[in-house]
Amino acid sequence: MKKFLFMLAFLWASMTFSQGVPFKISGTLISEEDQTPLESATIYLETLKDSTLVSYTISDKNGAFVLDNRTYEDSLNLTISYIGFETYTKVLKIDKTPINLKTIALKSANVLDEIIVRSRAPITVKKDTLEFNVASFKTKRDANVEDLLKELPGVEVDEDGAIKVNGKEVNQIYVNGKPFFGDDPTITTRNLTKELIEKIQITDTKSKAEAFSGEKGDNQNKTINLTIKEENNKGVFGRVAAGAGTDDRFEYAGMINIFDNEQRLSILSGGNNINSSGFSFGEIRKMFGGSRRMSGGRGGGSFSIDGRSFGGGQGITTSTTAGVNYADELGEGNDFSGDYFYSGSNSKNATVTERENFLPDSRYYTRSASNSVNDTDSHRANMAFDIKIDSTLMVNVRPSFSFSKSTNTYDREEASRDENGLLTNQSESASFVETIGKNFSNNFNLTKRFGTGGAFLRVHMNANINATNSDDFLDSETNIYGDVPKDIVRKQFTDGERSSNRLNMGVTYRLPLEAKKWFIDFRYGFNTDKRKDLRSTFDFDEFSQLYDDFNTELSTDFINKNQTHSPNIRLVYNSDKMTFRLGSGYTNRIMENADKLRPELSLKESFDFLDLDANMNYRFSPKSSVNFRYDYANDAPAISQLQPFEDVSNPLNTVTGNPNLKPSTRHGLSFGFNNFDFQKRTGFYMYTRANLTEDKVVSKTTVDENLVRNTTYTNVDGNYSVSIGSSFSKDFRLDSLQTVKVRLGLSGNLGKQVNFNNDVEYAATSTRLNPNLELTYNWKNLFEIRPNYRLSITKTRYDLEDFNDRNFMSHNLGIRTATFFPKKLEWRNDINYMYNPNVAQGFQKSAWFWNATLAYSVLKDNGTVTLKVYDLLNQNTNAQRTTTENYIQDSQSTVLEQYFMLSFSWKFNSLGPKGETRRGGRFRFD
Repeated sequence: MKKFLFMLAFLWASMTFSQGVPFKISGTLISEEDQTPLESATIYLETLKDSTLVSYTISDKNGAFVLDNRTYEDSLNLTISYIGFETYTKVLKIDKTPINLKTIALKSANVLDEIIVRSRAPITVKKDTLEFNVASFKTKRDANVEDLLKELPGVEVDEDGAIKVNGKEVNQIYVNGKPFFGDDPTITTRNLTKELIEKIQITDTKSKAEAFSGEKGDNQNKTINLTIKEENNKGVFGRVAAGAGTDDRFEYAGMINIFDNEQRLSILSGGNNINSSGFSFGEIRKMFGGSRRMSGGRGGGSFSIDGRSFGGGQGITTSTTAGVNYADELGEGNDFSGDYFYSGSNSKNATVTERENFLPDSRYYTRSASNSVNDTDSHRANMAFDIKIDSTLMVNVRPSFSFSKSTNTYDREEASRDENGLLTNQSESASFVETIGKNFSNNFNLTKRFGTGGAFLRVHMNANINATNSDDFLDSETNIYGDVPKDIVRKQFTDGERSSNRLNMGVTYRLPLEAKKWFIDFRYGFNTDKRKDLRSTFDFDEFSQLYDDFNTELSTDFINKNQTHSPNIRLVYNSDKMTFRLGSGYTNRIMENADKLRPELSLKESFDFLDLDANMNYRFSPKSSVNFRYDYANDAPAISQLQPFEDVSNPLNTVTGNPNLKPSTRHGLSFGFNNFDFQKRTGFYMYTRANLTEDKVVSKTTVDENLVRNTTYTNVDGNYSVSIGSSFSKDFRLDSLQTVKVRLGLSGNLGKQVNFNNDVEYAATSTRLNPNLELTYNWKNLFEIRPNYRLSITKTRYDLEDFNDRNFMSHNLGIRTATFFPKKLEWRNDINYMYNPNVAQGFQKSAWFWNATLAYSVLKDNGTVTLKVYDLLNQNTNAQRTTTENYIQDSQSTVLEQYFMLSFSWKFNSLGPKGETRRGGRFRFD
């Protein structure tokens, strides 16, 4: 602790001294030709000796700009760049006196010259695209793309690799306009090095079909495109790594990439028993570093990448992964990509749960303990074809195949007691389930453009065929006490078969009212979903010693059909500043269920809905925008909620559907605003969302004197939720080496839930507030410290006198440090303190969690030796409290415990100029 305090004092002293000379440069840009102000021009300062970027900004809507920073240089080169105009340069003497350049008139440029000359501007605004010149942003030696993204203004990258741009999620990352190993961004950002990339482009997310038709993208999500330098588009690069540790912990991974211009081949493989995906190579915090807790124990050892599941359950998972990805251009304008993944996992978990259940006039307590072992093997293949028939016709095809096989061994004990501690019921169960799943899906899009005004016709189809077969062996005993004791003993085998066939089809025709601005979209959608659920249960016959006694009560033979027709019309307005959409439609839904075992329970329901949606996005400038959305929609009840089938598979809770349910109606409203000021280095975004639901379908449970439950469904009114979120960040550049970033966030939720408790209707109003603060101090190439604090406050109020109002609070304090000296040595620490005073007796209320990593570069920086310590203080816990309107639950399950691991990784790179390979190269193992 003394060393840590000394380091903080040293940092403060470092921030106090050696900050350079402050400067302030201002001016206004206009067009020489028509004297109009030039918005979004790039203004930047570079050193004279080596063209190192010192500061930059973009002009506002009035053409004004301000450069405000510090430097050690006595002269700097000022450059002003704007598309379509000649570049302006001037050498400025720097001192503490503010420099006002007044009005600068830019001359129009020769378009051909603009094409030939590559812009060196650090940032360029092109309508809806923000483009960063990678060479302008300095990072530590051999940085990867993730390190680079963290240096860009308005871009945030969290510890899991998730990326936000001005508060909006990045859901696609492309390399030269093509996917790179599916949709997992970390495989791209942590494996491609900065030296390969020339430019980073950020746009609103849109599909290939939307881009072809000229539609505006999804303004709620962003896409990043990495443009590789032309000379780095041919060669081989990759990485291999392996580690072993105490308590038999291990980890290995490898990846090789072969680039040949448009043709790309990537192969990866990995395995570990430390709950990791196994191929996040880009930094030691992920592969041989943090390995943070799996989301408070909720995530267990499972994870998914690009929709593929890696891991089969909670607790501790041993996993094996392997995959291959191929992309190529099949003729001009025709792209192909495909990938195959194999994943295998073994997960072990033990869970203890204590629950306090609330009734209107009493309460009861349930304690349970369970153990599970899951083994899963899965295979998945995806392909994508983008075929440009001619300049007006494009076809997109996305077939996908998957196969999985899993076994699960599970046992559970549960007991319930009334508020006097009297045992009312208990149960024991053990099961073994083997499941085989198969799936095929295909997404098809055909887009035909007409003329130049924006008219197009699109036909799309998405087909999905899924089949699951299972063998389930169950032994259970349930004891119900009281005046009429009952013992329910089951020894059964269930042969399960589930299948679904889904088909979604639609057509859209866009009619321009004013070319490229006003449109009317005529849309029609047809969806059909046919599901089969066959469950044949056989009791064990003691005489024959076979499972041959068919149990009708616990067997099912359902065929469900769900079909919708949805005509819709939508008014669309697009301009450089604003996108507006207003649509309305009608949906007819027919739901049908045939019960072959109980024909009298078969039903057919028809529902008619009115849909309404409005969406507006207005861009004040490249720095700020506002968006608004309203939805009015209807949701039909599920077949399982409608059908009056009595499900007695759980002896302690019988569930029966209600055929008199009505559809629920939902009003949704959202608003968002974001702004990044390039001049002040400040970023701000906020959002608010509200939902009001009428005729919401909720469960309605009654509890008898033996605490045995009977559940059905009903409609209620008055449910609503309102959520808010905001974040403010500001960067302080102390000098060319030292920076401080402050980020303050606040999120909250207010909601009302109307529900039932033992046949009594009640309302619960909950308020949640989550403020957080994070500071980051960085001394480039030396060290970084990032303290953060999060507070969670929850208050719940009930309108029943017998229910006590509840208040909860939890604290989370974290400190992350990274030291990059002496040369070749990197030392990282990730320290978290959690305090939850509300958990029940016997559960851990607080814990320190500390991961530490030392990495040393060897072999001319081509290799790294790493020592990782996971849970240095040996206090890892995943005790958690869950609260609902009907109960408070505390649970704790198996977690990964302390281990030490020594590993070695090696990176190779033969990418060279103009396709020529090179020997050696620069390598990074972060």
